[in-house]
Amino acid sequence: MRFIAAMALAAVFGFGAAAAHEFKAGTLTIDHPWVRLPPPGADTAGGYLTISNSGAEADRLLSVSSDIAGVAQIHDMSIENGVMKMGELADGIEIPAGATVELKPKSLHIMFMDLTRPIRVDTPIRGELRFEEAGSVAVEFTVEPMGASEPEPMEDHDMSEGAMP
Repeated sequence: MRFIAAMALAAVFGFGAAAAHEFKAGTLTIDHPWVRLPPPGADTAGGYLTISNSGAEADRLLSVSSDIAGVAQIHDMSIENGVMKMGELADGIEIPAGATVELKPKSLHIMFMDLTRPIRVDTPIRGELRFEEAGSVAVEFTVEPMGASEPEPMEDHDMSEGAMP
């Protein structure tokens, strides 16, 4: 409901999705959720955002859902002995009190899998983040072009088997 109200206000005042790209959930602020455009034919895409906790207690991102994916998981990615390892964080991600956690390429991220429709740069993606304390919050992911430099250039990613962290 808050998401719809925010978008209605943005429409009335002439702001686009970029102007209303910060979302609140209790003491949490979710800043600039985005997805990098995957290569043609890929059935996965990586999602990124920043979560700041201004509260006195920690919270935890438990799950993510989206209108573009059959499955959305919270992942971590690391390189060990030159080999990329990526996997689901079944317990989610802790957002410590007074801290900011960034989900970004080559690190913590959201993995959208079994894409249900093509992703387009000019079409925002609806999603929902579920937190242990703050509850659920509707967000809108912008789609950045393939090769976008926010936060890192596309060429830094391992594109084997169509997987994109």
